[in-house]
Amino acid sequence: MSGAVQKIYHLAAFSWYAFVIQSLYAKGDEDLPPGIFVYGGPWKYLTFLNLILQMVFFGLAALTDLQPSGKGLRVARDLLFSIYAFPVGMFVVMLFWSIFAYDRQLVYPASLDNFFPPWINHAMHTFVFPILMGEMVIQPHDYPKTKTGMTALGFVGIAYLSWVIWVYLSVGIWVYPLLSLFSPAGVIGFFFFNMTVVTLLYLLGRTLNRCIWGKTQKAKRKA
Repeated sequence: MSGAVQKIYHLAAFSWYAFVIQSLYAKGDEDLPPGIFVYGGPWKYLTFLNLILQMVFFGLAALTDLQPSGKGLRVARDLLFSIYAFPVGMFVVMLFWSIFAYDRQLVYPASLDNFFPPWINHAMHTFVFPILMGEMVIQPHDYPKTKTGMTALGFVGIAYLSWVIWVYLSVGIWVYPLLSLFSPAGVIGFFFFNMTVVTLLYLLGRTLNRCIWGKTQKAKRKA
């Protein structure tokens, strides 16, 4: 893939996510439904954290494009994409729309439609998918050892679960209404189910990368 195409794609994706995040922050000054931004603001939502993650990744990718000889930047870019950006981004899209189709009140109450226009909802929960797939197609990524990748992914997953529980213990509000339906054991079980899904998405990303770029990466290693 042309280096110029990669540069344009990475810069465009970075700019897009920066714009979406800025638009969300602008909403913080409005009279939002009770509890939406209480304690931690948007930082307690995986959707928002994922937007930050995607912006950081594409910013790093754009920086790497400007310094193609920087091995450290390439390693950081590939690790960030393979372990976090791809599986977490795909997970947010898949889980959100699955729950939304079942009962939107459990994840994105209808009252939010009065505050967030449809394009913001899709920017957070839909467009992430095609942007990540586009990155998969235009840029090969070196994946770490499976054990290393899963350990790093699990560490961040546990950290986020701890944050969600902390918010609940601090203000008595679950980040997601869905969690109020579970017992304490159910919350833990739901978390481990989600971590299994994220792990499978990590393995899917590695498989896709290998299918698309396997021969190219082998040729580079032999050169």
